[in-house]
Amino acid sequence: MLGPTRDHRIYAPVMKDSLIAGISGAADFEVTADMSPPHLAPRIVLSTPSMIQLMEQTSLQAMTEHLDGDETTVGTHVCVSHVAAAGGGDTVTIRFELAEVVKRRLKFNVSAHLGDTVLSEGTHERAVIKTS
Repeated sequence: MLGPTRDHRIYAPVMKDSLIAGISGAADFEVTADMSPPHLAPRIVLSTPSMIQLMEQTSLQAMTEHLDGDETTVGTHVCVSHVAAAGGGDTVTIRFELAEVVKRRLKFNVSAHLGDTVLSEGTHERAVIKTS
């Protein structure tokens, strides 16, 4: 054996032409009890892990139309703040913009808002992989 080999599912170079920087969007989510840290019960607030999950979910779903049927994306890095709270029943808006595409790596600017209040902002990175 000559050394480690790279998995072709991760390093395949061809992607759709529509997967370009500048794609943006937003999604609204209601804060529910399952998004709250258990140690704060009975108070319901959006936890940092739940907020990050919403950012990842929104970015993943938005990229689906720009991927081939045997491709998906996986999260590789998150760097966000969490500077304000959202309570149970509040509607949180997750915004994203695909800022950079380098080979099969995607870098997003992401933010979370409660009306005009910024709850979070930062970056999220994903990698395009083959599922077959």
